[in-house]
Amino acid sequence: MTSSPAQYTWAGRFSEPVSDLVKRYTASVDFDRRMWQQDIRGSLAHARMLARQGILSAGDLIDIERGMETVAREIETGQFEWSLDLEDVHLNIEKRLTALVGDAGKRLHTGRSRNDQVATDIRLYLRDAIDDIQVLLKQFRSALVDLAEKEAATPMPGFTHLQVAQPVTFGHHMLAYFEMFGRDGERFADCRKRVNRLPLGAAALAGTTYPIDREFVAAELGFEGVCENSLDAVSDRDFAIEFTSACALLMMHISRLSEELVMWMSPRVGFIQIADRFCTGSSIMPQKKNPDVPELARGKTGRVYGQLMSLLTLMKSQPLAYNKDNQEDKEPLFDAVNTITDTLRIFADMAGGITVRAENMQAALTQGFATATDLADYLVKKGLPFRDAHEAVGHAVKAAEARGVDLPQLTLDELRAFCPQVENDVFAVLTVAGSLASRNHIGGTAPDQVRAAIARARGRL
Repeated sequence: MTSSPAQYTWAGRFSEPVSDLVKRYTASVDFDRRMWQQDIRGSLAHARMLARQGILSAGDLIDIERGMETVAREIETGQFEWSLDLEDVHLNIEKRLTALVGDAGKRLHTGRSRNDQVATDIRLYLRDAIDDIQVLLKQFRSALVDLAEKEAATPMPGFTHLQVAQPVTFGHHMLAYFEMFGRDGERFADCRKRVNRLPLGAAALAGTTYPIDREFVAAELGFEGVCENSLDAVSDRDFAIEFTSACALLMMHISRLSEELVMWMSPRVGFIQIADRFCTGSSIMPQKKNPDVPELARGKTGRVYGQLMSLLTLMKSQPLAYNKDNQEDKEPLFDAVNTITDTLRIFADMAGGITVRAENMQAALTQGFATATDLADYLVKKGLPFRDAHEAVGHAVKAAEARGVDLPQLTLDELRAFCPQVENDVFAVLTVAGSLASRNHIGGTAPDQVRAAIARARGRL
């Protein structure tokens, strides 16, 4: 089967109809229809500019505005009939507008091309998506701060190489993720600046012969400026790649947190419980409570990485200016937006459903000699060079390990055998509470500093 060439806006050049196979292969309306609001906004701004410049009559503008109201209402209520024959969201809307208002609809495309039209729609869509993501990021970071405040003084082991390193607090640990996601927000805000430039007016690739006013359209649509080279305006997808890169970094942070949540929830660790509504059971093992949400988020990270690689590969060999390859930019972009927004929404909720098992964290601090560095610092303050202190504590750890005890369980005489400078005050240093309190500086894990960091975090939010 074939489609008649007459139904296409570009059909005048062609004598042979498009086959149904090619029609299905090249159509994008099934996925780009989500940009219908942006397409209508861009078209209305373009129409108002044309009327302002005397290219379009006042009557035509009134008809176009009236017709677009009807189109928008039909799409919102599900009455709009999307046609694969019309290829994409842009031609579907234009065709329906023309059916509603006649020649005024046909005049709307004066001074523009689908090339600059679609580039404008994508930027409008992505700008809206970034604004939504920033709201969700703020909600998620706020939930992390709430959890950190609740557990500001709850001791837990801090790890390096997944080995017990030094005591920290759970609140301090959560604030580390607050910082990560804060940088993500900064990246999206910075990316938005480059998204927010108007390509409309570049037409197909060389600009237009009509006396258009691009700055007026930019102001109408809230763009901060215009793309200043027509070739670059229609062919640039750097902004989409940059956005997806920011998404990939955000998902990397989500995946790091997910890995810890999964590990912490394991009965072998038992640091936390995640609310039942975020977990599933087993079809065969009735005792199971599986942390499916963080596990799946960990997997979806690879999905977003893939979308970034898709866009980079899509653009790597394209000559100037627009090429049909660029139709393939939308699905990776849309999928990245979907994944990020869904993940942030559910993680903000899940953070409020985390219960800390402080007794298990405290028990874990008795393993791995968490206060060994505190003992070394104590010896330095007694006048020992740090390298000598480090060696002496290493011998003490070896002795404690051989006896199956922690450092605080060694006697004063045993500790003095490794360093004569040790006195009775050493045992205050070897407690978890003493270790935490001693790191009382900005960025440190002392509970007072954690609470101060929480206050600063709330101010930043």
